[in-house]
Amino acid sequence: MSKNDSAEGRTVALYWDFENIHAGLCDEREPGSYRNPDARFRPQEPLVNVQALVDLAASFGPIAINRAYCNWQFYGRYRDALLQNAVELIQLFPPGGAAKNGADIKLCLDATEDIGRFAHIGTVIIVGGDSDFMPVSQKIKAAGRTLIGVGTRKATNRHWAKSCHEFRYYENLVEVRDAVATVAPVGPEAGATVADQSAAAAPEGEPQVDGPGAVAAPVESPTGSHVDLVRRALRLLAEKHGEPWVNKAEVLPMVKRLDSTFDVTEHGFTTFSGMLKGMEALVEVRKGENDQQVRLRGEGGDASPPAGRVNGK
Repeated sequence: MSKNDSAEGRTVALYWDFENIHAGLCDEREPGSYRNPDARFRPQEPLVNVQALVDLAASFGPIAINRAYCNWQFYGRYRDALLQNAVELIQLFPPGGAAKNGADIKLCLDATEDIGRFAHIGTVIIVGGDSDFMPVSQKIKAAGRTLIGVGTRKATNRHWAKSCHEFRYYENLVEVRDAVATVAPVGPEAGATVADQSAAAAPEGEPQVDGPGAVAAPVESPTGSHVDLVRRALRLLAEKHGEPWVNKAEVLPMVKRLDSTFDVTEHGFTTFSGMLKGMEALVEVRKGENDQQVRLRGEGGDASPPAGRVNGK
């Protein structure tokens, strides 16, 4: 069963082997560094882009479970990013200085229990690259759920990756997110409000973190402006469907999955259609078979009517 076969209303369960993904990024930056106890058992610098992975999960449907397993005493610097994305933290102390914290075992047990209890879960996403996840992959697929794996390129076991319906490398996800952030500037030409322009003008190293125009820091990554939300939603939908044009009716639900507090009236519009019309420098619209279709400007090469001039209007 693919992600497109999931019944309407099915939800997503996201499970993080958080230390695994963090350790993979540490070792990519400096090979072998995380195996050193002096490096492992001390406060960790934030390396994982939590928002990019939550955005991926949201592209498959509403997130019902968002649970991360780790020895959190060393990961307090991820606090804001985890809180902003409503991640449930499961604390696991290692039973010895050289012992594993058992996150993969606890994660597998919880995932198996959850798919047995909750019929609404259609997609399971596991963040981690261990081969220890192979047995749970068989259980998830046998239960008729879609399994998506995420891991770093160098630290992921290839057999685990092959056992998933789909596997996404973390580095690719972050590259896509970085590309989304640079597609178009936030400003009057993109339909930004005064709050958005003020956020975009904040001095480097001093991101605005309150209000509707909050700017996302590279790792802590609050939601951002409405322009950024629409851009991210269109990119995620285009990736999901394999083409740049997406049905307009899908865009607002995706935006709300990315930011549950989103309200068009806070950005000076009365309708979402009006907001899209005011962002014609960023998006273009055309008539589709059953609905209007939207894409980011510059995505794809086919000609289309200019935004705001669909059906002769």
